[in-house]
Parts: sequence; C-alpha cells; structure tokens
Amino acid sequence: MHSKSKPFNGSVRRRFLQNLLAIPAAVMLANASLPAYADSANSTGLAVTDKTVKVGILHSVTGTMAISETGSVQAEKLAIEQINAMGGVLGRKIEFIQEDGASDWPTFAEKSKKLLINDKVAAVFGCWTSASRKAVLPIFEQYNGMLYYPTFYEGLEQSPNVIYTGQEATQQILAGIDWVVKEKGAKSFFLLGSDYIWPRTSNKIARKHIDKLGLKVSGEEYYPLGHTQFNSVINKIKLKKPDVIFASVVGGSNVAFYKQLKAAGIDMTKETPLVLTISVTEDEILGIGGENIEGAYASMKYFQSLTNDNNKNFVKAFKERWGKDIVIGDVTQAAYLGPWLWKAAVEKAGSFDIDKVRAASPGIELKTAPEGYVRVHENHHLWSKTRIGNAQADGQYKIVYETKDLIEPDPFPAGYK
Repeated sequence: MHSKSKPFNGSVRRRFLQNLLAIPAAVMLANASLPAYADSANSTGLAVTDKTVKVGILHSVTGTMAISETGSVQAEKLAIEQINAMGGVLGRKIEFIQEDGASDWPTFAEKSKKLLINDKVAAVFGCWTSASRKAVLPIFEQYNGMLYYPTFYEGLEQSPNVIYTGQEATQQILAGIDWVVKEKGAKSFFLLGSDYIWPRTSNKIARKHIDKLGLKVSGEEYYPLGHTQFNSVINKIKLKKPDVIFASVVGGSNVAFYKQLKAAGIDMTKETPLVLTISVTEDEILGIGGENIEGAYASMKYFQSLTNDNNKNFVKAFKERWGKDIVIGDVTQAAYLGPWLWKAAVEKAGSFDIDKVRAASPGIELKTAPEGYVRVHENHHLWSKTRIGNAQADGQYKIVYETKDLIEPDPFPAGYK
C-alpha cells in the first residue's frame, strides 16, 4: 500500500534534528541546558543519573556476520556521538555498553539478558539476523526492554518491545518482485538463500507472490551460514535457466557466491539470468568486490548514492568518523536511525521509562533521515520508500527506481503468513 507522507503534529522537540551535522551553537546550548527531570527520569530503575544514561549496542563484530554488522555498530556510535554533541537526551549524555553477539544466537540471548538485568540499559540498539532477533525477543518482552532492530526482515512479527527501523516484506520482497516483473518481464525465479529463518520465510513469501502473479519458481536452495562452495547450485541454475536469481545469501558467504557466479561465466551485466538480491548492501560489496557483482540488482530502501542533502551530510560525517574508504549500506543507515528515534520518543515522553517511551513512539518522525523521511507506524515499523539499485564496478549502487510515496508497513500481509 502507498500513502503520501503527512507531517506528524506531536510534541516532538521543535528543534529536534534540525541539522544533524552542522548544529548551530544556539541549539547546542539550548539542549545542554535542558532541565534534569531528576525526580521522574532517575526513578525508573534504569541506568540513569543526573548526568548520564546508559544504552546497549549488541551486534556481531566477530564471526561470519561481522562483515554485515560492523557498519551498524559504527552508525549507532556516530548517532550517539552526534546526540551527545547536541547536549544528549533530557540533559544527559549517552554512555553505551557494547557486547559482541559473535554470530551465535545463544550468545545474543545471553548478552541481551546481561544488558537488561545487570546493566539496566534504557535501550538496546542491536541484532542483524532474524535468528538473533528471535533469540533475544523473549528476553526483551520478559524484562520489558526496548530493542531498536535495524535489518530488513521477513515481517510476520510485531512486538511492543521492538522498534523495527528496517523494512518488512511488503516494502522489500513484494515491491522488488513487482518491479522485476513489470520492468524486466521476469517469468521464472530461482530462490537461493542462507539456511535460517529470514531467507526461508522471505522465500516462502516470495514464492506465494510469484504464484499469485501466475509465474514460476524453477528452484529453491539453502546453504548454512558461512558456506563457501556454491558451484553445485550454480550449475543447477545454469541448467534451469531462470529469468531471475532471487538471492538472500547473507554474511561472508556472499563473497564466495558472487565470485563463483562470475567464475562460472554468468555475466550479471547481461541479465541472463538477472540477479535480484535482498541481502547485499554496499557493506557486503566491500568484501565481494564491485567487479564480482557488477550488474546485479538490489531491493532496499537506502543506498549510499542517494543525492538528498540529508544523505550527503550523513555520508560526509560517516567517512570523517570511520575513514574515507568506508561504505554505507541499507542496514547501516537504518541502524543510524535507532538512537535518533529513541531520543525523540524519550523527549516526547519526558522520561526514560520504557512504557512511556513505547507509548510515545508511534507518530515519531525524522525529517532529516539520510533516506529522506521516515515515520513510526503504530505497528512499530517505519513508513519508508522502496528503491532498486544496480550494482556498479566501483562498489556503489546506481538507483534505477524508487516508489513515489512512502509505503505503509504491513508486517502481516493478507495471504502471506
């Protein structure tokens, strides 16, 4: 579904996010002199003092998912530093406690429990895979924590304890398939993914949509996380001759898959077959090499090559902080939104209390989001646009399509459960 964006008229701080990267001194002073809210803010049982508030960062910085999640850590730290430069949240500087999920779902669960129970953090920015999110979800719901989850995912979930800053299936999978059918005349698809909940559920949704369109799925294969031998499935693809390879391979496995695809003689620039990925961002291309994925298409909501002023400022700040050769992908940008959305909700609520922050979240908008503009839906997902990018040899995507309007998030699309 599509809808034109409408400004939210809530009580978000008037100058909140007026300019992320060139903050006028007057604004910094105004934020620095915010009242302490000591009686209410410090009585929540969370790690809040008169001067500081603690949050958690929980991502994989080791293991096969580190190639994807490192950018999220960098984005969340940048956002926290920028917020602190503005005076913090309710007059308090943000301190973060970082934990490594180590690409292991039980470790994610263990670390989330530590952050919520021992460290008493006011929010957690974290997870990447759906498996890690599913592992921590019962803990956040049991101990009433708030998780800001940045990754595009399969949907079919809505939790009062999660703000989903990435896109769900209708905003990525269905929109991507609709584009390739309409613009490229695709009639047959080979579904390929890593073997865990997100690719399997995403492909289940994709298959239903392909069937609904009266088209064909010519194959469906899954391989373990970290898998590096794709020659067998590439041979199957060459025999089946699908119009589209619909790929949801994640993490380090992408490096092997795309290099082997090219070595097998599949020239993605010729689009026979066309490669449409929902998992390869600029972060992964940095490991794959632009020359090994040139010509593939990706369905995302954000690409580093976006030319709006918000994104130009964001890219500049990101490179100044993390190095001129760094790249920024879809999930990295969505991770960057997390601390800003939390700040807005806390200030709207006038409290760090989890229940009050949750109640304040629907309707929160960011007019200065690098992707352009987002707004929190009542279902805790974001109104966002869908974009299609074509991978270039330099490691960036050339944007070839974007929806005219924001797409309303619908994590439970009728007929796709």
